[in-house]
Amino acid sequence: MARVMQFDHVGITVADLEAATAFFAGLGLEVEGRTFVEGEFIDTVTGIPDSRTEIVMLRPRGGGTGVELSSFVRPDHTPGSPTAMANELGLRSVCFEVDDLRAALDGLAAEGYGVIGGIGEYESTWRMAYVRGPEGIVVALTERID
Repeated sequence: MARVMQFDHVGITVADLEAATAFFAGLGLEVEGRTFVEGEFIDTVTGIPDSRTEIVMLRPRGGGTGVELSSFVRPDHTPGSPTAMANELGLRSVCFEVDDLRAALDGLAAEGYGVIGGIGEYESTWRMAYVRGPEGIVVALTERID
């Protein structure tokens, strides 16, 4: 049986690639690359004939699991639920550990992105908050409590 070697990235399809890229870059991820993909490879992998998508790959400084943002040129994207809550089926959130949760939330608030609920504390170990980013993407931010 095959086994997972590493967790490489999470893929998110968006309509506004610029806004989504700026959001994740604002969290501290760095753009690793940007390209258009079309042809037999993407048609086969996605099962969508004659597709074309623009992709931006972002990763934390020093490497690690990335975020792949994809915006379809063709066919048009299909809207999801931009107001989905944690109990809706599907990908719930993407989580990042930050060194200063309050500073991260203040920076996002300055860009117009607010906390969904509040800042929670788990067993005096973690602080966490959910933020709704562009197109309804939910990002969980955690800070380890020393």
